[in-house]
Amino acid sequence: MIALLDVVLPVAMVIFAGFLAVRTGYVPDRHLDALMSFAQQVAIPCLLFRATMTLDFGAVFDPRLLISFYTGATISFFLGILGARLIFKRRPGEAVAIGFGALFSNSVIFGLPIVERAFGADALAATFAIIAIHAPFCYFLGITVMEISRADGRGFLGTARAVLNGMLRNALMIGLALGFLVNFSGQTLPDTALSALDMIVSAALPTALFAVGGVLTRYRLTANLGEVAMGAGLSLILHPAIAYTLSAGVFRLQPAFVEAATLTAAMAPGVNTYVFAALYNRGEALAAATVLVATCVSLATVSIWLSLLA
Repeated sequence: MIALLDVVLPVAMVIFAGFLAVRTGYVPDRHLDALMSFAQQVAIPCLLFRATMTLDFGAVFDPRLLISFYTGATISFFLGILGARLIFKRRPGEAVAIGFGALFSNSVIFGLPIVERAFGADALAATFAIIAIHAPFCYFLGITVMEISRADGRGFLGTARAVLNGMLRNALMIGLALGFLVNFSGQTLPDTALSALDMIVSAALPTALFAVGGVLTRYRLTANLGEVAMGAGLSLILHPAIAYTLSAGVFRLQPAFVEAATLTAAMAPGVNTYVFAALYNRGEALAAATVLVATCVSLATVSIWLSLLA
């Protein structure tokens, strides 16, 4: 539990620092959009590029492991959309943004350190296999469904063009694509360029988390507790339950793979949940609230999953 607090609390504290800075007027609200724009258009794409350009795709790649994790993520995503539409009567774009919170686990900031501390290097290697396609899979699915939901009467070809256009113009997907291109080419960047890139990358997540905290001052969290609770439940309970059932019960994977799939799935939604919502101006308040609330609740739920896996 102490190790979990060491990982989760700093993230929550950065979010709270952003909230407090804007609430007290120390950081003007008008600066938030610039902070988030830097994070989502520059820093996070650089982070994704830096990560994918050095990935070892041949290490610990088991389709059954990926099926176990991403089946739960996909089911949670679509259930989130259905719940937002049918129960809370949200518009299509807002429903997709809410569902994205149940799809995108915080596999890097939370997942890696928690898995390593709990189960060691063997489970960590399997976690890297999940992370290798995490952002590409989630953004491809999220952008595709978002563009389809915004079709507004377009035919199949029109919708397909809108999806392709959304992918090609999305800074996050551009960062991923360039990273894969460098990776597959076998080339690398000069050390000077890598040092400059790492400077930007180091600012990505803190800036995004701080901006999310500031954005929370714009909304009343109590107004959307139902949607937030649904998103947190899908992310923290349903997703890891499906991952565990498939990896342990159906595929009977080795313990390290079961631990990696289940625990990574049990992570709270990442800050990319808000980044995605902000890109489309759909459901930003819900995304920000879900990240904060689920992060705090995960202190309890991840502890329970750790106990069950042990």
